[in-house]
Amino acid sequence: MPARVLVAKPGLDGHDRGAKLVARVLRDAGFEVVYLGIRQRPVEIAAIAVQEDVDVVGLSILSGAHVALTRKTHDAMVEAGGEDIPLVVGGTIPQSDVPKLKDAGAVEVYPTGTPIDSLVESLTSLTSPAATRSST
Repeated sequence: MPARVLVAKPGLDGHDRGAKLVARVLRDAGFEVVYLGIRQRPVEIAAIAVQEDVDVVGLSILSGAHVALTRKTHDAMVEAGGEDIPLVVGGTIPQSDVPKLKDAGAVEVYPTGTPIDSLVESLTSLTSPAATRSST
């Protein structure tokens, strides 16, 4: 059974080309992708992640609100009962913000320029049976 990845664009950012590209690449790599699209609220992302029983949630954020949106999404996931679902973040992210995003709940961060093969390998590792067992 393929791993399920939810891809969403939280906040008011309307640029979705990168998120759509990532969703397509992940699908082609064998993942089942739930694509929510743009302008999603963190509480909606969390509810759908739990409802859809996804293995990982990926946020694509191009606005400068990446730390706040990551924290709000993580908190919403905990509130919805999805604290065991890994949260990853990609987009226009300065390297200096990577530790802040991890403190806000992201397990991995993929700044602009991350090789797509590295992204696929990382998500494959995060959703492997061994990784799933160690997080429970």
